[in-house]
Amino acid sequence: MIGADGEQLGIMSSRDAFNLAQEKSLDLVKIAPQAQPPVCRIMDYGKYRFEQAKREKESRKNQKTIEVKETRLSLNIDTHDFDTKVNQTKKFLASGNRVKVSIRFRGREMAHSQLGYGIMQRFAEACADAGNVEKPAKMEGRSMIMFMNAKPAPANKQ
Repeated sequence: MIGADGEQLGIMSSRDAFNLAQEKSLDLVKIAPQAQPPVCRIMDYGKYRFEQAKREKESRKNQKTIEVKETRLSLNIDTHDFDTKVNQTKKFLASGNRVKVSIRFRGREMAHSQLGYGIMQRFAEACADAGNVEKPAKMEGRSMIMFMNAKPAPANKQ
């Protein structure tokens, strides 16, 4: 048995513990019901649940969700369009997101999948300072897909 302010009250019957909690207008909560004898604590259970929910909310607020952004390229992309896509992808990676880079092959372009691998390789090299290739380029149906991750932040050595 543990008191409201954390002091040990010793071993007592559940009826005595419940009566003690009622006197202090608090709740009797089993902390370790599997223990022999079970460990109980006198506390304000509503306040405890409120503080626990507050801690969980605070920890969720500090978490960062990683989104998967997509950059679509085409087989016959021009240099300026390519550079624009590279810059946009670098922004995605800088903000800590994963990027899915895809090329969709239409019609007769399917016969030239090796050109798609070349574009993907060039794209990965252009984005190398912002991110790493997580999954290399791979054909999936009519699309070629590659995943990139942001580079981990450099650790400060002191």
